[in-house]
Amino acid sequence: MTSRELVVRGAVPRPVSVFDDETPAVVNLDPELLAALRRAATDAARDGVAILVNGGWRSPAYQAELLRRAVSEYGSEREARRWVATPGTSAHVSGDAVDIGPAAARRWLAEHGAGYGLCQIYRNEPWHYELRPEAVDHGCPPMYPDPSHDPRTSLRT
Repeated sequence: MTSRELVVRGAVPRPVSVFDDETPAVVNLDPELLAALRRAATDAARDGVAILVNGGWRSPAYQAELLRRAVSEYGSEREARRWVATPGTSAHVSGDAVDIGPAAARRWLAEHGAGYGLCQIYRNEPWHYELRPEAVDHGCPPMYPDPSHDPRTSLRT
């Protein structure tokens, strides 16, 4: 598969600006999430911090490939699901999640993200943010230890 084909499926071979209007991983994000992210990035830039997208929207096929790789790496689906959701449960596939970098951007969002409704959802993934509009007034909800504890993505046993 070519690099262009991977990008069309939602891969981000190298970090891109939240203002990128061509990369599918950015432009296919939920419009409200993208707007909040761009507002935050504008304000972060005033503090000298660049917020970049390392991952965002993904096609179901690309999400399935990431899960297959994780199963191979971690040895079981149960362990892999601590890091990668299925295509049917991934907030990335629906455009409702974004992975942020670099570390300075993650630190900035950890401190200021709630004011934009941007919340870290999983304690083990400091790069993974989702939109929680209620966070503007009430703060971010408690984090799940990892995706396997999230009722939206957890394994049903």
